[in-house]
Amino acid sequence: MYDAVVLAGGAARRLGGGDKPGVRVGGLTLVERVAAAVPDAARLIVVGPAYPGLPRALFVREDPPGGGPVPALRAGLAVSRAPFVALLAADLPFLLPGHLAALLSAAATGPGAVLVDDEGHDQWLTGVWRTETLSAALAAYEGGSLRGLLGPLEPVRLALPVGDDGRVPWFDCDTMDDVRYARNHISTTTDKP
Repeated sequence: MYDAVVLAGGAARRLGGGDKPGVRVGGLTLVERVAAAVPDAARLIVVGPAYPGLPRALFVREDPPGGGPVPALRAGLAVSRAPFVALLAADLPFLLPGHLAALLSAAATGPGAVLVDDEGHDQWLTGVWRTETLSAALAAYEGGSLRGLLGPLEPVRLALPVGDDGRVPWFDCDTMDDVRYARNHISTTTDKP
């Protein structure tokens, strides 16, 4: 059993400061796409403003709002009850339930599991963690970097193959070019998560 903590309260500076989780790709907002990737989550916890397309979500805010990923994780973890937590960005258009299943399986053998991209870089906002381990690490951590918090936990590093269509689960929409790429690879009529 796992809860999903989706971080949706960033400033989206590289996207012009708009509502990045609310950007529509393939007929759904980015945050709705991420929520669709975690249908088995006991709780869907969105750290950020409320979104109308997510009736099953529990919305919480970090203190202060916009304070960064570590305070956002603290706020989400405070209402989590499951033994595992999926920590996800709200802008992952290609994330699917199968990717989460692979992360959950990998996390069962250690403190957690994180996706690595095709260049071997850890994708800290695409992972699954043991809640107890994550809570203890947060209690002892005073920094503001997810890498600083999560890296020392030595998670399983999971590499998933890149599909022929170029879609990868760790792809995030930081810029309008990223949004255009996602829109070009997702059809509104045939491609639902």
